[in-house]
Amino acid sequence: MAMTPLERLRIGLVYGAGDLAATSILGTPQLLRALGIGLVGAVLYAPEIRAYFAWIERRFAHQPQHCGRWQRAALGWLWFNPLWIARHTWLLRLLEGRIADLHTGVLLTGAFSFVCNAPLALTANYLIQNRLAPPHRVVGSAVFSAMMAVYYAWSEVWFG
Repeated sequence: MAMTPLERLRIGLVYGAGDLAATSILGTPQLLRALGIGLVGAVLYAPEIRAYFAWIERRFAHQPQHCGRWQRAALGWLWFNPLWIARHTWLLRLLEGRIADLHTGVLLTGAFSFVCNAPLALTANYLIQNRLAPPHRVVGSAVFSAMMAVYYAWSEVWFG
């Protein structure tokens, strides 16, 4: 089933709002960056995350609901791995015009961020994969990602 324009818009708005909140908390609100990450969320993240979550759903479709709950959570968490975090960070830097800051050191930041957020991210992905109906998982993930935007902003300061 294709993603509707309304779904894409909703997810883009969530990503953009999360990014704007993160930059505002850091004292440098960036509306254009937020609009850019909203567009990235709607065009890139929404369909790829939806496809991955659909794969998880198919993977566990023939098991009783109570089986595989933590495996589903782990698979959801693994999507947002150090490479995903690094790509997101590169996109943010690109949207800010920080071309000189597009280097491989961001991979180390992504790895530290991924490891440090593991308990929270696994718990959130458990709830997303096991408590939300499949049609709502991408939006639930986007909401969690928007909240994590603050964490990613701080992780760049702490670990970058």
